[in-house]
Parts: sequence; C-alpha cells; structure tokens
Amino acid sequence: MAIEMNKEVSQGKVEQRIVYESGNEMAAYAAHQINYHIMGYFPISPSTEVAQFLDLMKANGQHDITLIPADGEHGSAGVCYGASTAGGRVFNATSANGYLYMLEQMPVQSGTRFPMVMNLVCRSVSGPLDIHGDHSDLYYALNTGWPILMCRDPQAVYDMNLMALKLAEDPEVRLPVLVASDGYFTSHQKRRVQTFAKREDVHAFVGAQPPAGFPDTLDRNNPITVGPYMNEPDYINNCYQQSAAMYSAERVYDRIRQEYAELTGRDYPILDLYRMDDADVAVFLLNSASEIIKDVVDQLREKGIKAGSIAPNMIRPFPQKAIADALKNVKALTVGDRADSYGGHGGNMVNEIKAALFTHGNTNTMVISRIYGLGGKDFYAEDGHNLFQFALDAVAKGGVDVPFDYYGHTAGDPAKAPKRVLNPMKYEDLKSGLITVKQDETTGKLNVRIPPLRALTKKPKRIAPGHGACPGCGIFSGLELFFKGIEGDIVALFHTGCAMVVTTGYPYSAHKATYIHNLFQNGAATLSGVVEMFWERKRRGELAHLNLPDDFTFVMITGDGGMDIGMGPAIGAALRNHKMIILEYDNEGYMNTGAQLSYSTPMGHRTSTSNVGTKQGGKVFHHKDTAQIMAATHIPYVFTGSEAFPQDLVRKAAKAQWFAQNEGLVYGKILIACPLNWLSEDQQGSNIVGAAVDSCFFPLYEVEHGVTTITYNPEDKSKKIPLSDWLKTMGKTKHMTKPGYEESYKMFEAEVERRWNMLKAKHESPYL
Repeated sequence: MAIEMNKEVSQGKVEQRIVYESGNEMAAYAAHQINYHIMGYFPISPSTEVAQFLDLMKANGQHDITLIPADGEHGSAGVCYGASTAGGRVFNATSANGYLYMLEQMPVQSGTRFPMVMNLVCRSVSGPLDIHGDHSDLYYALNTGWPILMCRDPQAVYDMNLMALKLAEDPEVRLPVLVASDGYFTSHQKRRVQTFAKREDVHAFVGAQPPAGFPDTLDRNNPITVGPYMNEPDYINNCYQQSAAMYSAERVYDRIRQEYAELTGRDYPILDLYRMDDADVAVFLLNSASEIIKDVVDQLREKGIKAGSIAPNMIRPFPQKAIADALKNVKALTVGDRADSYGGHGGNMVNEIKAALFTHGNTNTMVISRIYGLGGKDFYAEDGHNLFQFALDAVAKGGVDVPFDYYGHTAGDPAKAPKRVLNPMKYEDLKSGLITVKQDETTGKLNVRIPPLRALTKKPKRIAPGHGACPGCGIFSGLELFFKGIEGDIVALFHTGCAMVVTTGYPYSAHKATYIHNLFQNGAATLSGVVEMFWERKRRGELAHLNLPDDFTFVMITGDGGMDIGMGPAIGAALRNHKMIILEYDNEGYMNTGAQLSYSTPMGHRTSTSNVGTKQGGKVFHHKDTAQIMAATHIPYVFTGSEAFPQDLVRKAAKAQWFAQNEGLVYGKILIACPLNWLSEDQQGSNIVGAAVDSCFFPLYEVEHGVTTITYNPEDKSKKIPLSDWLKTMGKTKHMTKPGYEESYKMFEAEVERRWNMLKAKHESPYL
C-alpha cells in the first residue's frame, strides 16, 4: 500500500525534518538539541544507548553536554541532583533495577523542587533476571513526586522530551519530570520521526534557562540552604506545596501540549481516546501496546461491536476526572497492567481507575483486571481481541466472573519439570592431593607446591561446556585455570555480567557447583551472609548430616564493571574480613551491556561511552586500581593473575583458598580478553593479556599480610615491551599511537610507569 505522505507527516509552523530512528536515539537527539549542561549516567539495558548516542555526538562536537559516568545509578542520581541545585539543565536515563537503586534520591529531587528530565526506558525488575520490557520499574515511580509522561513510539519519545523540560521548569510546577518508554519495543525499534530542523526553534519552545527566581547554589549573592531538617508542621506544609504543584502539572501540561501541537502539528492530549464517543466496551493500555489495540478496535467496529481504547499520555498526576468522564457510558472495561502490585488484586492502573470511577459516582462500568506482557512478552492483535472478549463476556453475563487474573501465563506440566543433567561432582575428583600449602612457622608466609599443570587436567571443570560466551572470551579459560588451584567443594556467587548471563539461561545452567546470583551492588554482602550462615550452622551442629569432608570455599565472581557499583559492599566485606574470595575478571568495561566505559577502562581506550572523534580520544581519566584499593583494607591476601602465566595463577589460587579458609577475605584480579569489544582476534586473547603484563600495564604481584611481592618482573627477564606494542594488538586502542592523540597516550604511559615504579618500591620495602 502506498504511503500518503501528506497524511503521514504532521504539518506545523516550524521547519521539520524526517529521520528514521529508535526511541533511545530520539531521547538522545532531543537532549542534544536542548544542549543540557550535565548528564550523570550509569549503563543498564535497555537505556544505555541514550548515553552512548550522546557520547558519540560529543566526540564529534555536536553538543556541549558534560557526560559524567557515575559509579552506579545511585551515584548518577546524586550527580544529577547536585547539578540541578547549581542552576543548570540536567538529564539522565535509566531502567529497571538501576532505577530502583537510585530510588531513594527520587523523592529528594522532587521534595526540594529541583527540575530535571529523566528517561525511564521501562524494563522488568529482577529477580529472576530479565532485561526485557514491562512496567514493573515504572510503577515504583508513581509515588516519587515526579510528573510522568508516557511515550508509545519513538516520535513520542522525541516530542515528550522537549515538552518535559518545559513542564519541569514551569514556575507553577518546578518538579523533575520522568519520560517513560517501553524497553526494546520503543527504545530499539526504528520508526519514522519528525524533528525540529533547527536547534534555535527548540530553544525558543523550551524557553530561556534558568527561569528567573529559581534557587541556585552558585549564586553567592543569595546563599541558600538546600534540604534542611524539618519538623512536622513544616514538613507537611512542604508536602502540600509539592502536591499542589503536581496537580498543577496536569493543567500546565495541557497548555504546553497545545502550544506544541500548533508548532508541530502533533498533539498529545492527556488522554488518547480512540473511538470512545459511543463505545460500549473498551481496553485501557499504556505505551506501545496502546497502538496495537487501535487496530483491534477497528476490526471489532467492522463487526458492529462498539469498541474503543484509552491510553494516557500522562499518568502522574493521574488524570482521574478525564478517565471517569471517558468511561461514563462504557459498560465494561478491561485494564491491562504490564506489572503486578502483588497482593493488591490488580496492577496500579486498574486500582487507580476503579478509584476514579468510585470518586466520580460511576458504579455501572464493570472493570476487569489482567496482568499481561511481563518480561517483555509480546502483545499481538490476537491478545487485544482476548482482552476485549473479557469485557464482552462481562456485558453478556451482566457481571465479571474473574475480576483479576494474569493473561498469557501457562500452567506448568509436571512431566516437563527440569531434570538434573549433570550429577554432582565427586569430592575425590575435586581433591587432587597434588597441591600442598603450608605456613612457615617462623615467617608466617605460605609455601605452595603445585604439580605440572598437565597433572591437574584430570580435575573436573567447575563450569560445564555449552555456555553462550562469545568466541575467544577469556572469562572461562581464566576462571577454570584459577579453579584448578582450588581443592574440594565451592559455593560460587556471580555478579550480573557476561559470566552470569551466558551460563544461566533458564531452564539450563552450566554451573556444576552451587551457584547464586545477585546484582552488582550487593554481591559481596550477599556472599558474606552465606559465609556467616555456614559457620553459624556448623557451630550449632546443623550441618553434621552433610558429612562434609572439608569446609566449603566461598568465591564471588565479579567483572564487567562490577567493582564500580559493587566497590562499597566489597570494601565492607573486606573490613569485616569474611572467609571468602572475591575474584574480579577485568575485561575493562561493561561488556555485557555493550562495552560502555567502566572505572577499570584505561585512559584513552575506546568504548561505546568513550568514543573517538575529532573532539574526544577515548576515555578521559585513568583506570581504577582495585587490587591496591583492596590491599589498603588490610585483608590477608591480594593478588593479580593472568592466564598467560598459568603456573603463577594456579599457585595464587591455592594460596587464596588457604587464606579464605583459615584467615579471612581474599581479593584477586585477573585480566581477561574480550575480543568482541576489544576489537581483537579471537585466538589472540592469551597473547594480548600476556603483552599487557610484559608492558607493565598489568603487573603480576601479591600482597600477603601487607607485604608486596612482584611474582613476575619482565624487566628482570629482558621481556619488557613498549606500552604501544600492547595497544597495537587491539582495535579499541590503535588510535592512541596515531597523530592527534599523543597527549592522551603520554599521560597513560606516564601513569603506567608511575604505578609500576611504585609497585617496585613496595616490593623492595615491607613497610610500603
């Protein structure tokens, strides 16, 4: 069917252009046109792309936004809050558990009335872990005091982002605003979108910044106190004023959207009503599914059924009266919630709709609640027909048989219950007896003897083959080599990351030993709880029936930037000195979400949020030395390792186990290759990490009771290579040795040399 462009393209007063982009791209595009001052961010799927696109534009000089990569979503929210108090325009984007991690900051932002705009790219909240789109994170936002605008497609993402800033900064509102779109459905699917052709027209619409009279912590002539302690009478008054501002947002938004419609020809009324004038039955849905249901409405109308659909463009403030008015003649309504309010007999939307009907005297419209589409489960026209059928059945029967239920779930089949594929590993196979660790009675140092590595090949692998890692991934070769030095049974906790995702695709698991998953920010604390429960239950004699020949070795595996957001709990576990091992596989970025920079990414290296262009040459600050940070907590043992030096790593693993079973916490860091995101050859991983050691970028050493020992010195063996030789092995760093990036390279080289010389000094003196 030919497209009639005059009907497809909106007509307005400003010059517009047509692009073909996704929702994430349009959020970034709107932000770059506004040219915010600050974006604090942290990568999490599916919102990560927003920062990526902005960083790519930044590298090419297309905007002036300062992009601040935080140590976690909680930190990114703090960055944004601080920036907003200082009188500028602030932007952010997040999803799911990332939003929940920053949740305590959300009421602070709104309660102190500092505007900003944040895109919530909606995604399932774990656990279990699911990264696809539903509204379980969105529903947590309902009580934070932020007006919430809804986006059914990429066009709406662009338009709402422009209107959101104007709404946030309106003197009657002065609140931070959330712009919500559906993860993957809207965020990643490309659609035709119209945009303002000229940035000056965007600025004319959103208005001057900052609006007169806004508080500003940088105004020395008018010092202010932000967020004071309040007693009851003042606090309730503050909340009342915030509440009044929230309800004003509905009226202000209505004014803004009319102005926007006049400029662009695109209108977003508070309620998107489709064929509701004479509807007998209707369906209420949010965002992307609300477009699909319109086709179903048309199909039912062709059959003579008076169907209609309702979708709000704003859910905070909740358009209570508008919904009650729209439903006054409707006989039955099915409300689809893409998240459950567990125990509330329906999701948040259905219960607010019921309250709206009751408040405005409608006791006739029957309401059916269905939870649908969780975890990104697709919604098709067939599903829309089924939702309408619930309403039609209620009309036919004169009542609702099942007021609340899930839609789209399936009954379990006991015959198909997951069965154990791999038998538990035998203790005698895990305890080779070939590795000995003894403590010197005089010096207290450990003496480790390991056999030739071929003698350890009979030990079973802790992780079964069949995981879904990329070709050449160094995680599992590195982990298995480390595990060769561990004797007996382990309990492993994996942070979210590549190692976790590719080994546990339900209903399968590649883990032969007991495995636990928790999020970046809480893995160390979680395993601490497991460890202490083990020792307490053992003390009480509750584990005697297990006949344990030896104590467990507890190991937490982290990587993919896990020691950014997870650093605080790791330090806490270290200070408490639990008997466990934290092993970091360092792949120099957030590889599981698309290679964003982490604090372990070295200076100058290219990632998807430290792009290379005419105005930027990769990451602009130095990498974090987690091994040295953990050594400063005075734990018994810290080490670095590499699969390129296998005997060294196995020996350190054996020492790590002894310390973890006898004295306390151990921290180990192994550098592993990520060919996909390092832009290197699959088969060259071991050579590349070996070159990192020989260039002294990743030195091999251990810190035993505060005493540092370099376990391999390439200078002593005449094997040290120039740092540039290592950088040339990877596509992500080849630019660093080319003209135009000399300053970044020299700064990186100087820092590598400084850290290496500092390490040699510590090696020479037990007091450093």
